[in-house]
Amino acid sequence: MEHPREELHIGDLLAPEFIELLSQKQTSAAREALLDLDEVQVADVLIALPAEPMAVAFRLLPKKKAATVFTLLPEDQQQMLLEEMTHEQLAQLFDQMPPDDRAQLFEEMPGQVAAKVLALMNPAERRKTQIILGYPPESIGRIMTPDYVTVRPEWSIQTVLDHIRRHGRDAETFNTLYVVNELGILVDDIRLRQLLLADPILTIESLMDHHVVSLTATHDREEAVRVMNKYDFPVLPVVDSGGVLVGIVTFDDVADVAQQETTEDIQKLGAVQALQEPYVTVPLLQLIRKRGVWLTVLFLGEMLTASAMGFFEDEIQRAVILALFVPLIISSGGNTGSQAATLVVRALAVGEVRLRDWWLVLRREIICGAALGLFLGAIGFVRVYLWHVSGWTDFTINYLAIGMTVLCAVTSVVLWGTIVGSMLPFALRRAGLDPATSSAPFVATLVDVTGVLIYFGTAMLLLRNTLLAH
Repeated sequence: MEHPREELHIGDLLAPEFIELLSQKQTSAAREALLDLDEVQVADVLIALPAEPMAVAFRLLPKKKAATVFTLLPEDQQQMLLEEMTHEQLAQLFDQMPPDDRAQLFEEMPGQVAAKVLALMNPAERRKTQIILGYPPESIGRIMTPDYVTVRPEWSIQTVLDHIRRHGRDAETFNTLYVVNELGILVDDIRLRQLLLADPILTIESLMDHHVVSLTATHDREEAVRVMNKYDFPVLPVVDSGGVLVGIVTFDDVADVAQQETTEDIQKLGAVQALQEPYVTVPLLQLIRKRGVWLTVLFLGEMLTASAMGFFEDEIQRAVILALFVPLIISSGGNTGSQAATLVVRALAVGEVRLRDWWLVLRREIICGAALGLFLGAIGFVRVYLWHVSGWTDFTINYLAIGMTVLCAVTSVVLWGTIVGSMLPFALRRAGLDPATSSAPFVATLVDVTGVLIYFGTAMLLLRNTLLAH
């Protein structure tokens, strides 16, 4: 069978050519070749180059293009370029970057270096950066840009069009214009399409419907993902607590946040502390530490399972056959609990359910858990029966009692696992913690311990007059 081949990117095709040009000191030809490519293509080429040629090729780019290309590079290559540049070169590069991308890089730089570079930047760009960095790290204010176009209600359409021609070049986007009053408070938004189709002598106020969706700068950045997904807008305004317009958030920034948050949630659901950089670039010691912490906690939790089984040592000695079903019972509960936790965490993350919906979720999961438990328990009962009739294991006259014990225990454990898995994310959210912390392995471990207690408790109740009779 033919195996699928990886897609060959333009960087893989052009990298050998650039290496050859640079090795022959033909920097002018290399520069011309880079200028013929767009920013995404240039980034692909740089990614495919070894470290030294990449740094040389990056220096050949014009400042404006270099700033855009830099934001498209992986973090490890960005870090390498930062280490190669002087503070003055960094200041010139950062002056050309969008303020939100620049602020993110400042977050990752050592404080002393960031302070020196900030001091060397253009005063206007420095102020924009300082405003963004003044917001909490995980807030919407950290991903917004202050480059936008505002208009006033009393302006005519023609005045606005002239204003766009004068100031639109510096804006992140002007497909949407924001109407503010004399205090800078956001009162409406106007699409460029509306302006182009309107009579030039009309005023902005005649186009206003006084309905605008906005974000608050201090709110968590996940809110931007939810709101943009709900309204399907490519850009959203950001206001402060008083309603004053302070920035905008564009879809590309929100897409980055969505990817980061989803990655973080998936890692947490797998019982791994969130990685702050790509998997292949994380130092091995850091990777071991982030995985080892949770594994240690889970290992200690599983030790409680052994302790729980030790509590029923006498019952196991009198009916060794019960031990055969322990993995079956506890794994069923852990698996269903993990399923429920995963579904509820995702539903909370995308806003499908909220804290007040816990009772609705609980009712649904009780029904699902009971149905799944009965189905799995019935399979377990059939297995006991088939073992008996085939003669593989001699249950003598107690096979029906053992089968019923397995059926009832599986039903109870699966139901319990479903309840725990579905309610734990709500409890964590209510406590102000990330629901993704209720990882599948954590839920499975918790249900394993309690599942042993449920199983042997059921066995003592149903088999006290037969196998477990004194």
